[in-house]
Amino acid sequence: MADSEGILFGMGNPLLDISATVDKSFLESYKLEANNAILAGEEHLPMFEEMTKKYHCDYIAGGATQNSVRTAQWLLGKPGISTYIGCVGTDKYADLLTNAATSEGLRVNYMRTSEQPTGTCAVLLTDKNRSLVANLGAAEYYKEEHLLQKENWHWVEKAKIYYSSGYFLKVSPSSMMAVAKHSHENGKIFATNISAPYLITLVKDDMMRIFPYIDILFGNETEFAAFAQEHGYGTTDLKVIGKRVAEMPKVNPKYPRIVIITQSCDPVLVFRDGECTEYPVPHLNQEDIVDSNGAGDAFAGGYLSQLVQDKPISECVRCGNYAARVILQRSGITFPAQHDFS
Repeated sequence: MADSEGILFGMGNPLLDISATVDKSFLESYKLEANNAILAGEEHLPMFEEMTKKYHCDYIAGGATQNSVRTAQWLLGKPGISTYIGCVGTDKYADLLTNAATSEGLRVNYMRTSEQPTGTCAVLLTDKNRSLVANLGAAEYYKEEHLLQKENWHWVEKAKIYYSSGYFLKVSPSSMMAVAKHSHENGKIFATNISAPYLITLVKDDMMRIFPYIDILFGNETEFAAFAQEHGYGTTDLKVIGKRVAEMPKVNPKYPRIVIITQSCDPVLVFRDGECTEYPVPHLNQEDIVDSNGAGDAFAGGYLSQLVQDKPISECVRCGNYAARVILQRSGITFPAQHDFS
């Protein structure tokens, strides 16, 4: 990677994870369950400020795509290899998010809006439980005009591989399409992720418009089963589903679509050229799992970190499994100072 600066470009919904060990009474005061994930309502908004005053908090750059790009950046090591864009507010949380991301070597070109506060996710730890409360805020306000600005489009042109999770289709499908078309027209690689079963119905039209441009599609077994149901495949056999998705129409048939289905501890299924290859997942004891949130994001980041180095699919998957394994054994999407992947 002689000229690796900006080789990986991600865009998505940036969130600042605010993590703290709290008292059970704090959860009860906001009527929260100890092990759950919800979107913040009006009644939860004061909680973010209160927890920063009452407890010691860690600030971690979050959001699905940003987590994947951070993972790739951690594995690649060299600062500035990855660029990330999304929308934040003009508040102190935007500064904390910027500092958290850039301290890990990530280049961030956030759009800033005064209309909404920076997206935040409260991570409330009690014993081994983790309650998540997300306020998407500014993350849902990204505009394509920001992407097309010269100083931002420069990094689109610089990149060779693009990644954006399916969540961003709900926010700025035109931005995803602009990057997907640029990728196709310039012989680059555009990757995305189904991200959540509900998106298959919610953003179905936009997903289908961008589908012919998708070179690599990630997702888990639940998401692909939901995709098959929505599109009337009439089967729950993942090997049939993956093959059909890989063979869906593509604007560049010279680069066959790669479909990657993760299945927790079961083998990763990779589909390409009409073939399905299974890659075993190294065993991890159940008692060693601290937190499963973000393991899929980490897998995608691990895969991409090897893809930018032109490694074969087998190495990409091996690193994806490695990254997911690291995250499973930690609280939140955080990384050791050094990795031992080789």
